[in-house]
Amino acid sequence: MNMRHASWPARLLTIVLLTAVVGCDRHQDTAGAKESVHKALSVDKEAAASSKAAASGNAAFVAPPKIELPFHKETLDNGLTVIVHEDHKAPVVAINIWYKVGSKDETRGKTGFAHLFEHLMFNGSENFPGEYFEPFQRSGATDMNGTTNNDRTNYFETVPKGALDMALWMESDRMGHFKGAISQEKLDEQRGVVKNEKRQGENAPYGQAFDLIAANTFPSDHPYSWTTIGSMDDLDNASLEDVKQWFSDYYQPANAILVITGDITVEEAMKKARQYFGGIPSTSVPPELKNWELPSQVNKRLEITDQVPQTRIYKVWNVPAVGSDEENALDLLTSLLANRKNSLLYRRLVREEKVATNVSAFYYGRQLAGQLIVMVDVKPGQSVEKVEKLLDKELREFARSGVNDDELRRIKQSEFAGLVKGLEKIGGFGGKSDILASSEFYYGDPGAFVNGLDDYAGVSALDVQNVAQQWLKPQHFTLIINPKEKYAAVETDVDRSKLPAVDKTVELELPEQQTFTLDNGLNVVLAERHDTPVVLMSLQFRSGAATDGDRPGLASVAARMLSEGAGNYDSLAFSARQEELGASIGAGSGLDYNTLSLSALKSQLQPSLELFRDVISSPLFPEEDLARVKSNWLDAIRQEEAQPQGLAMRKLPPLLFGQEHPYGVPLTGSGTPEAIKSITREDLVNFHNTWLRPDNAQLTVVGDVTKDELKKLLNETLGSWRAPREPLPELAIPQVARPDKPRIYLLDRPGAQQSYIMAGLVMPEWNPEDAEAFDAMASAIAGKFTSRINMNLREDKHWSYGARAVSLDTEGQRPYIVFAPVQTDKTAQAIQELLKEFRAYLSTRPIEEKELKDYQDDEVLKQSAQFQTKGQLLSTIAWQVEKGLPPEYIADYPQRVSALTIEQVAAAAKEYLAPDQFTWMVVGDLSKIQKDIEALGIGQVEVIPSSE
Repeated sequence: MNMRHASWPARLLTIVLLTAVVGCDRHQDTAGAKESVHKALSVDKEAAASSKAAASGNAAFVAPPKIELPFHKETLDNGLTVIVHEDHKAPVVAINIWYKVGSKDETRGKTGFAHLFEHLMFNGSENFPGEYFEPFQRSGATDMNGTTNNDRTNYFETVPKGALDMALWMESDRMGHFKGAISQEKLDEQRGVVKNEKRQGENAPYGQAFDLIAANTFPSDHPYSWTTIGSMDDLDNASLEDVKQWFSDYYQPANAILVITGDITVEEAMKKARQYFGGIPSTSVPPELKNWELPSQVNKRLEITDQVPQTRIYKVWNVPAVGSDEENALDLLTSLLANRKNSLLYRRLVREEKVATNVSAFYYGRQLAGQLIVMVDVKPGQSVEKVEKLLDKELREFARSGVNDDELRRIKQSEFAGLVKGLEKIGGFGGKSDILASSEFYYGDPGAFVNGLDDYAGVSALDVQNVAQQWLKPQHFTLIINPKEKYAAVETDVDRSKLPAVDKTVELELPEQQTFTLDNGLNVVLAERHDTPVVLMSLQFRSGAATDGDRPGLASVAARMLSEGAGNYDSLAFSARQEELGASIGAGSGLDYNTLSLSALKSQLQPSLELFRDVISSPLFPEEDLARVKSNWLDAIRQEEAQPQGLAMRKLPPLLFGQEHPYGVPLTGSGTPEAIKSITREDLVNFHNTWLRPDNAQLTVVGDVTKDELKKLLNETLGSWRAPREPLPELAIPQVARPDKPRIYLLDRPGAQQSYIMAGLVMPEWNPEDAEAFDAMASAIAGKFTSRINMNLREDKHWSYGARAVSLDTEGQRPYIVFAPVQTDKTAQAIQELLKEFRAYLSTRPIEEKELKDYQDDEVLKQSAQFQTKGQLLSTIAWQVEKGLPPEYIADYPQRVSALTIEQVAAAAKEYLAPDQFTWMVVGDLSKIQKDIEALGIGQVEVIPSSE
């Protein structure tokens, strides 16, 4: 196996999307170590690599960025691999533990065990019974989760430095002291949760796709022939003995990788690793299956029907696994084929032939085999046979004619830019701890990712063409026995009778906000941060759905069309220019604001700003692209209507605010089919001229640039952008009254395996005077995993995979929305339970001291990680500016939260919550749920049509 990069951002995202998720250096210390390795990794080989590329004639070479990811690797006496990386920019530490066990380690008849056990691991341990999340949610933890895929299971969290001992105690306790905590009750509880997760996935459009792909592309004895979540029958048959044996076999130090990254030294980290984990014994771990002969290509076609709005074509090839010589070329091949406006299949099928609405492709690399998957959404009304023939023709022509060097270079540059920007995070999905752990797991070397960048940069057009010719066409077992290793546990003094105390000291150093005004009157706020050579910008202007009038969706379509060409660049040239610069320009639309964003490398800031200026001042809004966008937009609306959540989000707002109200529009932002059809280029030009103007905008900037540099650059690029003479139109958001009684609306979805419950309530405008009390009140009842409604429906009743509530941030009255997908036969009972919890919250059981204290601890301590990335800082400052608040409002937030009292939060609940004025929306199989809902006697029940 070659040592190559562990995974690229796009590939990491692919693996995350196909993963079942709970929903949950400077020197070495060799004391007691079997193996101790320390490397300071740095890729800065531009000169040498460029010479090498020139000598080889590789015109697609792109010099890799300078990446420094120093690490310390050491193996404890009990077999635990420990990897440490220091990053002192924020007072937080990330922990990431990878266990070398996934669904490939299961056998037929006992599938889903790896994922089921991941859920069980969040139910407390022998020395800490109860919900695993609890101490973390009062300690400021962020990026906390667990995931399972075919190859491995991992658990991770980012905590303030003062909570590190608590986190390591908890992680080590469930590694070494968990078996005795597994009870039949907990097994049954999590089995119910997982089964609801499976139902929720299968209930979604195209939800069966990857089950069918796995079963039809791998032989029945291959570990990848079933998906991670397993089968219902196998989950039902899992016994307590089976689960405990699974823990004994796989959850031991010698079968795990522990990564610690962040504001900690190697000495400190290794000392704590030995303290908390060194006393956990290992036995002989099960043999690890590391190779399997590549399955032969199947020649099979399967057609099924499902509740989907349009036909989707999947094409799947079995290709080499992670670590193969072809890995990089296969990954780049998918970017050339799809996922970008300039990609071959998107260009041909979506833009030119207009027979598809979307095309995507990815290389799914795993330990035993890889797969190359292409997906095409057929445009309604088009012949599936015609689209498939065109797809096959384009793939054959691609393999025959070869790859464009310029396009391949742009893709690499874009990927490198994404990599540099993504390395700010120490934990969570795709953070530094993930990179180090995955490199060690898949390649046996934490530095494999960084070391492999040069290989990635050097992939030639011929390399990509060769893999296309080898794999894009229709049509070994190795056993290695190693001596059994002997492991030894060491004596430690860890007190397992209680959790270590959390140090609640939080020290934040936020950059100063500098303000200035450009020559054209545009207000600018800058926060300098020079840790990475990247600059982020957010230009907000008041508009959004509130300005749509009789064309719901206009603001969103305008935002979408801003990336369809500007200045001298048509749509494809605009996309290519972004890739060339390593820049990213995006546009978004909400209820009250539209936003233009820019992410640029410092070295390319001026040309990136010139491109940004073109979007702001001279978008093209081409007729041909508008026709395509509108057509695909209508298809997307049909996609929304095919999903219970999307359907409810479309139907609820007009019932809350009224059809004519600015907020009485689909919360998805997609508008209505009639309005989308009616939008013209003139509408977009008028929208742009009316709302996108310096006197209606605010620019927020965070990154590697000084005030003087930025002001000069902005005046040079945006200086000619001027406000028109016409005054800015006034925006009025009317007040609406809550209904006197509850209302229940039903939407029929025959055959649905779940019911989607949504309840809405109009809240008063956001008010800084009681904002913290409102948030604390909302969190305890429905705002987080341990909230009352989630604990009831998910953990206690096992009826739902998760229930929550959100309050949208608006300029006018805010929509407050409760949502709970539940199993069909428990729909009416679930509505009763939701009402019971909200009513009790207002009367017999207001917020409790522990709930408030946990919320305060969590909110205050999580500030340690709140501004870890430039994007996080930019988002917060932009919000603060939008609300007209001073900079100290952010810094003073912990003090305001800490000062909350029980009386304030209880008063906020009584002021804002009114469960007997909820407007209910239930999407499900009415033949099974309608009579039970009507029998509740809550309020008038009305069936409404599901189509627009």
